Amino acid sequence: MLGDIEENRVFRSKKELMTCLSIMSMRKKFQYKVFKSNTSFIVVRCVHPSCSWRVRANKLIESEYWMVTKHVDKHTCPTDFKTTRRRQATSWVVGECIKRRFINPGRVFRPRDVMDDMKQRYGVELSYSVAWRGRECAYENLRLGTPEQSYNLLPGYLHMLMQTNPGSVVNLEVTDGNKFQYLFIAFAASIQGFSYCRPVISIDATHLKGKYRGVLFTAVCHDANQQIFPLAIGVGDSENDAAWTWFLKRVKDVFGENPALVIVSDRHRSIRSAVEEAFPRAFHGICIYHLLNNLKTKFKSKNKELEQHYIAAAKAYNLQEFHVLFYTLCSAVPGAKEYLESVGLDRWTRSHAPCRRYNIMTTNISESFNAVLVKVRELPITAFVNEVRLLCQRWFQQRRTKANGCSSRMSTDVEKKLEERRDRAQTMDVRF
Repeated sequence: MLGDIEENRVFRSKKELMTCLSIMSMRKKFQYKVFKSNTSFIVVRCVHPSCSWRVRANKLIESEYWMVTKHVDKHTCPTDFKTTRRRQATSWVVGECIKRRFINPGRVFRPRDVMDDMKQRYGVELSYSVAWRGRECAYENLRLGTPEQSYNLLPGYLHMLMQTNPGSVVNLEVTDGNKFQYLFIAFAASIQGFSYCRPVISIDATHLKGKYRGVLFTAVCHDANQQIFPLAIGVGDSENDAAWTWFLKRVKDVFGENPALVIVSDRHRSIRSAVEEAFPRAFHGICIYHLLNNLKTKFKSKNKELEQHYIAAAKAYNLQEFHVLFYTLCSAVPGAKEYLESVGLDRWTRSHAPCRRYNIMTTNISESFNAVLVKVRELPITAFVNEVRLLCQRWFQQRRTKANGCSSRMSTDVEKKLEERRDRAQTMDVRF
């Protein structure tokens, strides 16, 4: 059992022995100190000078194994000598204690979670820095090494990804000093499936939370069942012109460009310039909710009617309906007309858009995809990429299984809508 010491027990190394001693001391709520130690034996005692508890272990001849030769398992120190802070709760010991928490895919502990877990299981109070370093030690043991080692493992991992996922596209770009700069991945299933999706791509970026930070770029769309369909991910240093342009050019290389293509994003300046350079023939629409927030901030308005009229105007299907709603909006908020027209009516309204946006008026699908990855964004780079692969693989497999069970060529979402409209139509009379 983890943390138990008894005479004649054999350990594979001195480190394993010391780990076992440390965990046992935390579980039984006492502290020890190393009394004597060299390459052939070690003696540890309770830190209280009058306590009789002690352990002696010797290294086996011509072996790396260590065996406990003596164990006095009786404490004679005062009960009030025990505290909630223990010297044995070092970062590597904490890592050994919590590493089992990371076995399940996508499981991530924040330092605060580590502190709560150690307090609940062992009654040990950790500082934030020890909890953070302990978590990094657990990552090192179970998540493809340290952050530095993870970057070194990335090229080999990507090579195996290409071998096991034929048709996938991977681009890894490094600096002149052979340092990581950009990463792009599009899985074969995403490439093949895009031709069956509406030509509207939502793009977004969010921050990675590992040691070296960075930014995650995502491109997603809707499948025929109104579900999030991941197209590609990218990793760069920051959300700037160069990074966005590099990512979107890779997206264009893989998925192509046609006059019916629509790119939907927020109003980040780097995105606009990158779309103009990478997709000169595509239409660039903006998320209506991001523009709404800008509108509220600029005019310092919390008017509910402003939001209602704006959303209705943005989603209007014809110009006549739009003009009525837009007039009402502009009458309620002086200055809104000039501001919204300067943005470009075609960029935020369905009625003026030169291409079909369908029902994708926001970047909610890309933001939702980023939200699914919120915990794994803390992982080292190679482990993070692997978790994204597992997520997409799981989604695609589940949807394929469900699709194989359908008897219609239409998706279940479309079938449901048609049934609802058919039932409603049967209650109506046709009049000439």
